[in-house]
Amino acid sequence: MPGVGRETRQQCPECGTEIRGDSRFTVWCAACDWNVDPEEPQPDTGRLERAERALARRHGEQLLAEMLSGREPRPRRDASAVAAIALALTVHGVTLALAVGGVWCLLAGWGGAGIVVGLVLLALAGVLAPRVHRLPDDRPVLFRADAPELFALVDEVAHAVGTRSVHAIAVDGSINASVMTYGVRGRRLLVLGMPLWEVLTPAERIALLGHELAHYANGDTRNGLVVGTALRTLSLWHHTLQPLPHPSAIEMVVNALYVVPRLLVRGALVLLVRLTSRAGTRAEYLADRLAARTASTQAAVGLMDRLLIAGPLGLLLRSEANRAALGGSRSTREATARADKLWELLTTYAASVPEHEYERQRRAGARRGHQIDATHPPTHLRRACLLGGEPMTATVVPQTHRTDQITAELATARTEVARRLLRDGPEA
Repeated sequence: MPGVGRETRQQCPECGTEIRGDSRFTVWCAACDWNVDPEEPQPDTGRLERAERALARRHGEQLLAEMLSGREPRPRRDASAVAAIALALTVHGVTLALAVGGVWCLLAGWGGAGIVVGLVLLALAGVLAPRVHRLPDDRPVLFRADAPELFALVDEVAHAVGTRSVHAIAVDGSINASVMTYGVRGRRLLVLGMPLWEVLTPAERIALLGHELAHYANGDTRNGLVVGTALRTLSLWHHTLQPLPHPSAIEMVVNALYVVPRLLVRGALVLLVRLTSRAGTRAEYLADRLAARTASTQAAVGLMDRLLIAGPLGLLLRSEANRAALGGSRSTREATARADKLWELLTTYAASVPEHEYERQRRAGARRGHQIDATHPPTHLRRACLLGGEPMTATVVPQTHRTDQITAELATARTEVARRLLRDGPEA
């Protein structure tokens, strides 16, 4: 059974200390950190990579010191934020210029050539225009009438963090959660990864909701209409300009023509990510603080610990998906029973993870340091930041009857998600 492990004992090959472990997890030595991170990434070899990592580390340490200073930091529009907005507006301006140029070519009376050029420019503008998110059609989406108690809890948490609530809640198979806007009216969508939701306690679930909704309260520009859509547009441009594989003679010429535009787009994309990274990191720390204020420091720290074992949880889900595939087709009743059983296996496994595995994950995170392209600070630093501040008590307290009603409201969705997990494995 996934929730049961065999105790192991061996001597550390480095320092000779006796190591007691669990057969399901990496064997490592707490005395000398032997094998603490067997998948440790290769060190940076280029001058640019070393410089970027040093810069990220310095910024991360400055932000952590700021959060631990006792001050009440606010998201601020510094020079980087202003530059990011200016760059994003420039990106949208290019798309607008293509559209205006296309209309002008059509109306300029240049005959067939003008019409062809105008249509090409309009087509490019249409492809590269900012896209707003739509409600997902590949996963369960709940509205207030579907889950009144769940929405009542989200409303209460939103009020606690100082923002408006959401209009819809989507449920998927990721070990994650997120918020976004959808539609031209900018309605709010909360995405809950059911595997993460299932392994959290009721208080930790409130902390999760508090963290995600805090991104609205903090005004995180990465999720905003201007910068967020610019990031997606640049990513689309970069993907469109990728070299054609196995090119013919003509395609080699096209690839050569793409080189300069591709480098310019990549440079703009990297610059926009860099300009928003510090503000994004600060927003994560602020969201953690609001989560602690909403659900208590203890609950927010518990959430951090659960995030540390996302990898092992994913391995378990993939293992169960492989086992289901080998088992062949089943009746609807058997498939439903197996899907519901998946959550019991997952929660039992999560509850059985020993403390030494959590500690190994923290130490491995400390060794890896700040990742250049990460959208979040390292989890061990977020946890340390929570523990370094004044302990906070909960303003939103779990209620047993509400927890039971929310479970009932999510029953159909959780079964559907479990079936997909057993068929396809965990989502990214």
